[in-house]
Amino acid sequence: MASGAARPATQCYTPPANRPMSSLSALLNQSSISILLHLLVTFLVAVVFNRFLKAACNLMIRTAADPSRAEQAREQQTRSLAAVAYAAASKVVWAIALLMALDQIGINPWPALVVMAVIGLAVGFGAQNVVRDVIAGCHIVLEDTYVTGDTVQIGDATGRVEQVTLRRTVVRDARGARVTIANGDIRAVANLSHDWSQAFVDVALAPEIPLEKPLAAIEAAAAELRNDGAWSQALVDGPRVLGVQRYDRNASVVRVQVRTLPMRHEEISRELRRRIQKELQKQGIPLSSVLRLELTNAQAPGGTAPPAPQSN
Repeated sequence: MASGAARPATQCYTPPANRPMSSLSALLNQSSISILLHLLVTFLVAVVFNRFLKAACNLMIRTAADPSRAEQAREQQTRSLAAVAYAAASKVVWAIALLMALDQIGINPWPALVVMAVIGLAVGFGAQNVVRDVIAGCHIVLEDTYVTGDTVQIGDATGRVEQVTLRRTVVRDARGARVTIANGDIRAVANLSHDWSQAFVDVALAPEIPLEKPLAAIEAAAAELRNDGAWSQALVDGPRVLGVQRYDRNASVVRVQVRTLPMRHEEISRELRRRIQKELQKQGIPLSSVLRLELTNAQAPGGTAPPAPQSN
């Protein structure tokens, strides 16, 4: 070999200067895509769960069976209850989704959870009466205690229900006063217009006369009312002569029972009194010198007759 021959130069590989930066960018891009995918899945799950909650809450709605005012009011109340239940449940779902999203982007969700818990406790203590009223209102709606248009007795207030919300009940009493009652303050309710109404008419007869003829006369008056088309449509049962309710030296008291459509008992009992008096006068049957005609309103949902009131 020739000594003057040139030796080949050694080639050194130098990596590109931007390779570490490219690898970091790729890693960041992959991490961002993964985070975005997790956030998207969390959002979609929250949306689907909210749709499920809405469908479940709609099952609480009682569709009106007929176009009557009571049925329409009952449907509106259940719709309001369903809307409140969905709003509360939806807020819980979105709060959980938010906490999960914070965790996925690298933010510790526990401080936010503690703050939300403190705020919730503060609101709960400050609005505990409101919460109590709303819970009681939910029970009134779900148990169908009363609806707008019913006549009720709540504590000292007796009258027609003008408005029922989840927080309060508004009653118009006999004086025309508009009484507002918080649902949380309601402990006992007497619904006077649910299913049917009942009345007792007591007729005081002279104690010295035999009862066969007066009983027949009262039965004739009751039958006449039952057969009158103008009044029979408002009757549910009776009028029925129950017999002697009380007997003493002042009078023999005969009791007549009648059940009517809700809130028709007063007018029916007035008409029954008129017909009884007319029939007794027609047959010349004397009344007691201590005359007492009693009307006792009673209400028993479900068709169970209440106990008869005691006469003094």
